[in-house]
Amino acid sequence: MICASRGRLTASRPLGSLSGKSAGLLTKEKTAIMTCALTFPGQGSQSVGMGKDLAEAFPIAREVFEEIDDALKQSLSKLMFEGPSEDLTLTENTQPALMAVSLAVTAILKSELDFDIGQRAKFVAGHSLGEYSALAAAGAIDRSDAARLLKRRGQAMQRAVPVGEGAMSAVLGLGIEECEEAIGGFDGKDQICAIANDNGAGQVVISGHADAVKIAGERCVEKGAKRAMPLPVSAPFHCALMQPAADEMEEALAAITIAPPVVPVVSNVSVSAESDPESIRSLLVKQVTGRVRWRETVEFFGNNEVDSLLEIGAGKVLTGLAKRINRDLKGINIATPSDIEAFSKTL
Repeated sequence: MICASRGRLTASRPLGSLSGKSAGLLTKEKTAIMTCALTFPGQGSQSVGMGKDLAEAFPIAREVFEEIDDALKQSLSKLMFEGPSEDLTLTENTQPALMAVSLAVTAILKSELDFDIGQRAKFVAGHSLGEYSALAAAGAIDRSDAARLLKRRGQAMQRAVPVGEGAMSAVLGLGIEECEEAIGGFDGKDQICAIANDNGAGQVVISGHADAVKIAGERCVEKGAKRAMPLPVSAPFHCALMQPAADEMEEALAAITIAPPVVPVVSNVSVSAESDPESIRSLLVKQVTGRVRWRETVEFFGNNEVDSLLEIGAGKVLTGLAKRINRDLKGINIATPSDIEAFSKTL
């Protein structure tokens, strides 16, 4: 097993017992082993205890968590490690918490494995809030700024729609075109229903006014969906009802510095590789009300010579989705010390 010693990985077996490539890893030999993209999870991947084992094993992870705690003036790491779950699942806490785990992992990979994103990855991308994690990991947004932005983003999204007025449902077993037909007509001011996430492989999330989402879900089932499953969310994300939150985020994003990322970020909104800071800023505003085009993002990777997707942070949601969208892409999730050890053996 690999453990931490003064912030460095050490092995419980002699270095000489490792294969040449693994031994090269621990001596920080640089090897190109894959054409990879880094992906960062979104809301729904959180769980109490996430990041605790990283903090216990690696001083660099503790530094990341402490920096984010300081930026938010909140003991977010304690909430992540100990709960309670009902507080962690509040959108304003979930969003920066998931980012914190992702950035702790990237810091460990850089510090311990010499895995430099600028040299090793071709693209980065994140699912919804994960796009902020991707941008911070790629050096486009300062970690502290990203934490404060996500805290505000969560608060703004919650404020945008009164509790109970909006809803979201996951439509399972139906293609995107059929879902679009089912929600046709719900595009007015009084009855909004839109596709929030196109996750691929027959998984589409719809969002909007509660009554409209219910009716649209029933229509999807009539068209052949296995079911339309209401989601336990506090607000209807990624639809026109989030416009007040988009306006607030436009103001917040205008106040921070965005630098060119060390590798392009594939935007949820444009599904294109973005490096221009002002384009990134504009797309982050549009993302609040826009569709998360994850199926197309995974297809983009496959069409641009990517053969491996690394899911950086809590959970395995994106790895699972990628396998169903493109079986040729190798998926690796990295969230724990044991995941880091396993990943080290692939280098």
